[in-house]
Order: sequence, then structure tokens, then C-alpha cells
Amino acid sequence: MAGIVVVFDFDKTIIEVDSDNWVVDELGATDLFNQLLPTMPWNSLMDRMMKELHSQGNTIDDVAEVLKRVPIHPRAVPAIKSAHALGCDLKIVSDANLFFIETILKHLGIMECFSEINTNPSFVDEEGRLRIFPHHDFTSSFHGCSLCPPNMCKSMVIKRIQASISTEKLIYLGDGSGDFCPSLKLGNGDYVMPRKNFPLWELICRNPGVIKAEIHEWSDGEELEDVLLHLIKKISEENNNSAAAAAMLIPVDCKFETMSAQALPQALPVPH
Repeated sequence: MAGIVVVFDFDKTIIEVDSDNWVVDELGATDLFNQLLPTMPWNSLMDRMMKELHSQGNTIDDVAEVLKRVPIHPRAVPAIKSAHALGCDLKIVSDANLFFIETILKHLGIMECFSEINTNPSFVDEEGRLRIFPHHDFTSSFHGCSLCPPNMCKSMVIKRIQASISTEKLIYLGDGSGDFCPSLKLGNGDYVMPRKNFPLWELICRNPGVIKAEIHEWSDGEELEDVLLHLIKKISEENNNSAAAAAMLIPVDCKFETMSAQALPQALPVPH
């Protein structure tokens, strides 16, 4: 079922929580996190929290074990596997970080379902501490979008994806306010799936006229699966109908087009 690109947010879309908050809370650093939050951007704060957790004796394996316990709706993984099996190109655009996302996807057995992960880069340094960096280096330049956090404008990723495809339809799934900007970049024939009663859904409800894509809400993993597979089926049927209509325009028998003029019967003279 080629011709469909499905773009997922990660936190509170694929998983049920914010992965940053989950790690901080599970490792007992919530108070320090809340204390530092007003003093620096979120992305910078998470790098700082990894430093603090490491200094308290938490290893990268401890972080990974916490990530493997992250809550997820039981239908989310089957939905992703089904979409991948149907031939959709699945991608992630998230303001989490690469280590968190890859650890969770590998644990769930769905890492291979995604062709790309667009998120904040991260790596484990020589001391065994996780370092987290911004997707967009806001210390050197501003990405130019007032709707998004300084470290990542998801619409920049969406525009790159759109430039790389031709006739494919886009389905975008998200929940947060950072998913509103990329939703504005979707066109007629695309689809946006906001999680009901979450910030993206609320922003769309307040500004329905600015969204060109068709809107389909969902509340939990079961509805995510139902709506996503319904849209994939709908798009596939539309693509098949378009292909069938195009095929009908091609002559089945082209022998008259290839027949030489000499082979045609000559006109008889009209007697006067």
C-alpha cells in the first residue's frame, strides 16, 4: 500500500506519558526538575537533569530500565505494526530525545517499523552520562517560528518530508501544542489526528479554519488503531480507484495507431 506517509509524535501519542517527566519522576528528581524549570529551556534542562542523575549514582542502564517500564496502550503497538505491514512509510517527529525513543522502540519490538526518527540528538559520553542536545541549535540561530520551542520546529521537518515525496498522502498524529505548527503545513488530501482533549486538539478546535487537512480525533490507543487503519484503507481505495480510472484512458487495442498509412484502403475516385 505505497503512497502513504504516517508521521507520529512520540510522547503521549505512541506512549501514554511524557518520557522526560517519566524518567525524572521515576528516578526521584522531580523537585530539582521543578526548581530548575523556570531558569532554562526544557531541552537544556533535560541535559542538566541527566548530569544530576548521573552524579547521584544513576547509570545509563538505570535510565534504560525506567524507559522500558513506560506506560503504553495495548493497541498502540499493533496499530504501528499493522500500518507498517500495509506498506506505509512510518516516521517519528518528537521533542523527546534519540536515546529515550530508541530504547523504548527496541524494547517494544517496533524499531524497524520506522524509516526515520527526527528528534533531539543524544549520546552516552565517556563517563557514562547521557548528553542531550537541541535538534535545532538555538544558541547560534533562531529557527524563525514563534509557535514552537527554540530547540525544534516540527514544521521544518514536515516541509522536508513533503519535499521528498510526490503523490503520497500524509497522516500526522500528535497531542501537544508543538504539533499545531506542523499541522498547519498539511495540505488538502492530508489528514491530521489530534488526541482529544489534549493541547493540539484544543488549538484546532479554536482555530478550525486554518487547518487544510481532514481532521480525525482519537482518545486512546484503541481509537488510534481504528482511526488510523480506517484512513489507510480509505486512502488506499482512493489510490486504487484513481489508478483504475487512469488505466481506462489507455487504449486496449492500439493496432490502428501503429498501422502505416500505406496499409489503409485508398479512397475511390468519384465519377463525374
